[in-house]
Formats: sequence, structure tokens, C-alpha cells
Amino acid sequence: MNRDWEDRVAAAWATLDDYAEDDGAEFRAVIDALVAELPDGSPLGPFERACAWDSTGHSDRAVPLYREALALGLDGYQGRRAKIQLSSSLRNTGQPEEGVKLLTPELDAPSDELDDAVRATLALCLSSLGRDREGLSLVLGALAPHLPRYQRSMANYARALVAPEG
Repeated sequence: MNRDWEDRVAAAWATLDDYAEDDGAEFRAVIDALVAELPDGSPLGPFERACAWDSTGHSDRAVPLYREALALGLDGYQGRRAKIQLSSSLRNTGQPEEGVKLLTPELDAPSDELDDAVRATLALCLSSLGRDREGLSLVLGALAPHLPRYQRSMANYARALVAPEG
């Protein structure tokens, strides 16, 4: 879509908290109106609608829309966002194992600013499956580079949490 549309979508998202009183219905209507401007078959439509449902507390309604956006070819940065958000929604709806399957390949994807979000969301999915050590390892590994000190120690601790004992 064009820059004007993207700017209007960003402006709408900046007002999300203004719509808290009506369970998000008015906010979702704003997003639906913007989505209506998209050409048929655009993966941005179901993606933006999924985000709106998700952000207003309806992960169950978001899951099929995220899946649709990905099936329609949403890729790149927004595709990665969709995978992160879908995995979170799957976890929220009692399907964390699907979230793990969706996000695990993202650990090997080209690096971008979403790397830590991938690891954090994957850690939550793993924790929901009782795999807390793996989740903690991911979170410590993601945190380590951001620390002012102890980066090497924390990275080593992260690896040790999942290293085979021997």
C-alpha cells in the first residue's frame, strides 16, 4: 500500500488506548475502514484486522486472520510480526505447541529488530509446555547483549541451561 495509507494506519494504532471503554469495537471499526481501502486479496487486510482483534483482547478471533494473512503471502518484516503475534495468540488460546513450531524456524531467520520478540514469545510458549529451562535460556540469550556488563557470563549461563549434562 502507499505511504499515506501506512501513515493513517500508524495514526490509528496510536489512538488504541482511547478506545478502551467499548471492548475495542470502535477501534476495530477504524481499522476495518482502513482495510476496506486495500485491494482484494491483500495480506495486509487480515493482518491489520488480526492485530486489532488481538490488541482488544480477542486472541481467538485473531488466530484465523493471522493464518489468512500468512497464507495470502504476508512476508518480510510484517510476516515475521504475524508469526510472533500468531504464536502469542496460539499460546493464549491453549495451543502453545503450535506457537513453538511456528517460531522455532525464526531463530535461524535473518536477524532484525524483532529477534528479541521472537525469543521472548517462544520462551512463553515453551514455558506453557513446561519447558521453562529452554525458555529461560532464550530470554537470557536475548537479554545478554543489552546488558552494560556481564554479557559473556549471561550468554554462557543461557547456553548452560540447555546444554546436555555430562
